[in-house]
Order: sequence, then C-alpha cells, then structure tokens
Amino acid sequence: MNSSLLASMEANLRRLSKGHKKIAAYIAENYDKAAFMTAAALGNKVGVSESTVVRFATELGFKGYPELQRELQQMIKSKLTAVQRMEVSESLIGDGDIISSVLSDDIELIRETAERTSRADFQNAVQEINRARRIYILGVRSSAALASFLAFYFNLVFDSVVLVDTSSASEMFEQMFRIGEEDVCIAISFPRYSKQTVSALRFIADRGAKIIAVTDTEKSPIALYANHLLVARSDMASVVDSLTAPLSLMNALIVGVTLSRRDEVYDNFNKLEGIWDEYQVYEKTEDIPENAE
Repeated sequence: MNSSLLASMEANLRRLSKGHKKIAAYIAENYDKAAFMTAAALGNKVGVSESTVVRFATELGFKGYPELQRELQQMIKSKLTAVQRMEVSESLIGDGDIISSVLSDDIELIRETAERTSRADFQNAVQEINRARRIYILGVRSSAALASFLAFYFNLVFDSVVLVDTSSASEMFEQMFRIGEEDVCIAISFPRYSKQTVSALRFIADRGAKIIAVTDTEKSPIALYANHLLVARSDMASVVDSLTAPLSLMNALIVGVTLSRRDEVYDNFNKLEGIWDEYQVYEKTEDIPENAE
C-alpha cells in the first residue's frame, strides 16, 4: 500500500535498529491488523518490548505510539473490505464482552470529537445555515441515516430543506440542479467515502453554494470542498461504522440552530403540538392501559 508512513519506514530502514526493523516489517505486511493493536500487543507479536514500539514511533517523527496508530488507521479504514473489517473486529474483541467493548469505544469517540471539533467552524456553520435560502442535506449509504435524522428536525424549523435521498448519480443531480450561491449544503460522509458524494460536492462548489462538511478527518475527500469543516470521530465496529459521535455532532448542530432561532422555533412547536394533539400523532401516557407491556 502506497502511503507516506510506509514510505517513511522504507526510507529509514537502514538506520533502524534490529527491533525497529522487525516492527517495520510487521506493519508493512500486516498494516490492517497493526493499526488496531496497542503498543504492548504489537511488541508481543513481533517479540520486542512495549517501550521499543513507543521509541519506534518517535523515531519516525510521531509524538508517540497513539499518533502513529491514528495515522495507520486513517491510511487503511477507507480501503478495508467488509471481510477484512470482520477479521479486524474479531481479532480485537475475540471472546470478550461485545457490549462493553463497542460502547467503551463509542464513549472514547465522542470524547475525542468533543476535543477536536472546531468551535469557530461550528458557530460559523450555524450562522451559515440560518442565513441560507435553501438547505440541502446530502448523505448516502451509511451516512443516509444521519442525513435523514438531520433533515427531520430541520424541517420542523425551516421552510426550505432538501434531503438528497438517493445514491443514483443522475437523480442526485436532478434534486440539486437549482442550488445556488444563496444556498448551503450540509454534506455528510464517513469511510468508506462515497464517490457520488464527492462528485456532487464538485458540482455544488461550481454553483457557488456554501458547503458544510461533516466527516471524520481533515484528510477526508469531502473536506477539500468545505467552507466549514465539522470533524467527528468514526471507527469500525465489525462490518459497520460507528456513527455514534457523528450523531452526537448532529444533535449539537440541531441544538445550536434552534437556540439561535429560539422565538421562531418556540412558535413552531406550539403550533405543532396543537396539530399533533388534534390528529393524535403521539400516544399520551394517560391513554396507555396500566397493564400494557
């Protein structure tokens, strides 16, 4: 696999110690597994100490092993096949408690997202959304669920929300052909990145609309088109991607927008409550039998 990390290892191979060469050789051959190993696990696998693995990372110019590991993960996670994802997941979890493992990872992803998301970009995104003529929300494949969630709540606040809800290239452009300079597109994409989303953003950028990109890293292919970039950590959980942190970021975006339009949103929800009651949209607690299960 061609990457700056592997190229750096190859360039430094001659001056690496014997132990470091063993680590480099293992990573080069097993990057998909090494990316998700702790320093101790990697050292045990190649027969060196944990401290040797840490020194190897710093030798390559990283601040520590976690930074090297993140570089490896970013390098591969958009390229792994579904089968490779299963293999990595099985090697990480093994016979352990699946619930504890997955939920603990999700908690860590949310924590990292809270630390990394630019407050300035977030506030600018809220302002961009509030002044837009139309709001386009674009997310396909696994990101479609996030796009649909965001569109549901934005439709309760705004008059002109367009959910681009297809992965068909021709239909996608048909839904967006009116987009212009007064509009904003919230584009959502996480590994494995959708080519349709990237193509759509090229079109949107050409039309002069503002783009808010919600993705996992500054190196994401959709980040190149962003006027405002919102980064949410995502990772693999077997064949699926963990979208817990991105969903939390969507929640924050909805809250940010509604709080900035407090009076209007308050009025909208007062009217909606009347409609929901009149047409019995929701069950009321007093209508549910006490013995209902």
